[in-house]
Formats: sequence, structure tokens, C-alpha cells
Amino acid sequence: MYVWEGGPALVQTVDFFTPIVDDPYIYGQIAAANSLSDVYAMGGRPVTALAIAAFPQDGLHTDDIAQIFRGGFDKLREAGVALLGGHTVQDREIKFGYAVTGAVDPKRILTNTNAKPGDRLILTKPLGTGIVGTAIKFGRASDELIDRAVAQMRTLNKAAAEVIANAASPYARGVHACTDVTGFGLAGHASEMAAGSNVTIEIDANALPIIPGVLEIASQNKSGGMNTNRDHFAAAIEFGAQVSEERRDLVFDPQTSGGLLVSVAPESADDVKASLSNAGIQAVFVGLVTPPGDKRLRIG
Repeated sequence: MYVWEGGPALVQTVDFFTPIVDDPYIYGQIAAANSLSDVYAMGGRPVTALAIAAFPQDGLHTDDIAQIFRGGFDKLREAGVALLGGHTVQDREIKFGYAVTGAVDPKRILTNTNAKPGDRLILTKPLGTGIVGTAIKFGRASDELIDRAVAQMRTLNKAAAEVIANAASPYARGVHACTDVTGFGLAGHASEMAAGSNVTIEIDANALPIIPGVLEIASQNKSGGMNTNRDHFAAAIEFGAQVSEERRDLVFDPQTSGGLLVSVAPESADDVKASLSNAGIQAVFVGLVTPPGDKRLRIG
């Protein structure tokens, strides 16, 4: 964050990744939504973007490249973000995303380090996009499941962020912390929130929103990112004996354009959730914040 004297603060983020769907236009849209997410998680408003792209010299039609850029541009336009330019290089593997600059009131910036004991936790999108992405690569995902995951990944976190960060709302001061759930999965991002806030986070595994059809294919579609997240974060996590292996996989699953995990004071939580639902967001209570214990994250 960079604070201008007498003005809003600037927040900047960058994200890009390889294709997770076959359609180039949809890939561009997902990449844009994913790149904007960090700004929304900080309570900011994305303003400008620079494209970052890598394409092979041969084997990719120029029409496909144009569709990737078009998909991203249309999603930026939906978000009210100006595309100022970008940079493209040659690479054997396709990569696409954006560096994004946003504006935020420095007195209202949200971080993942201010969750407080007693807070309730809200998640604004279902989990499972990493599992679906792996299944797509190996032809193990149904068209219906792909459509569900794609619709979610193309959805901006803009509406959720506007509800959460609305300074005019009567519950605004009850929103203590926020993070988007992306590559580290729910386990990683919740663990980071717990560590940064010096608290323990307790997640109800049965309350987690899940893309319909994901649990049934989870055991056959574990990505490398899921295993990396498990290796890195598992030592700080305590699982209840009743939590199934599929739901354990789900919390380590890396998400693309995932939802926001929001820590809200208990007296404000119902109002925040209701406002999110009224804005068309599938907001769900998934857990609680408790005083620090021997584990950063408990999932039961």
C-alpha cells in the first residue's frame, strides 16, 4: 500500500496463470477476475490494469490470442477498470493475467491480520475449482460440473467487496479482517489469517459451501498445488476424526478466482451475511475465531 498525502492509498497486486479451461475467451475472463480479487479483498476499488502475457511462437492461432485478450478486457470493463497497456513475451507455455492498481481509503483498508476472538467467519463462494480444473485436464469432468465452476470463476468479487467495505453501512466497523481464497486454498489462507491475527480459527467442515459434484471426484483429481498446500500447512491444522478425506482434500485445494473469507464481529455478522445474500452472493457462515491455542486452524 502507498498512501498519497491528502488522498486515497494505492494498492497494487499482480497475478497470472496457465489455462485451466479450453475456451480462450473464458480463460481471459477468469484470469482477469482472479487478478482483481486481491484488491477487492483489501476493501479497495481496482482502477487500472496492465496485461501480462506469455504465448508460444508456434501452435497457438492468433484468433485464440485475440480472444484471450478480449475476454480479459470485457471482464475489466465489467469491473470499471481501465486497461493501460501491458507486456507480452514468448514462452512454451501460455500464461495470462494482470498487474492491477486500486484505490482504498487508508482508514478503511482491510487486512488478514485483524481477526478477533468471537468473530464469525463468512465465505462468499463455494470451494472446488482446483479439483475441477484438474479433472478438466484429464477429461474427467462433466459438462455440467465445468459450467458450474466456470460460472463461479468468472464472477467478480466486486459486489461482495462493496457490501463489506461500504463505509456508510451501519455494520462497517464490525468487519475486522478479510482475505481472498486463492492458490493456498482455504487451509492456507485461513492459517495465514490466524497466524497474522494471533488467534485460532475453527472451521465447520460440514458448513463449507462446495460446488455440486466436486466431492464425488475429489479423490481422483488431486493437483500438485493441493499436495503442496498440504505439505506446507498441515502441521498447523487439527482435523476432527469425523472429517472425511474428501473434505480434507477440499480445504487444501488451490482455488482460482475464489471467494472472500471475512471475519466479522458477532453482533454484526447476521446483518453482513444478509446484505451479501441480498446482493446475490452465496454467503455462508463457515466458522468462528477463538483465542490462540496450540493450532492455528481447527477443522471439525
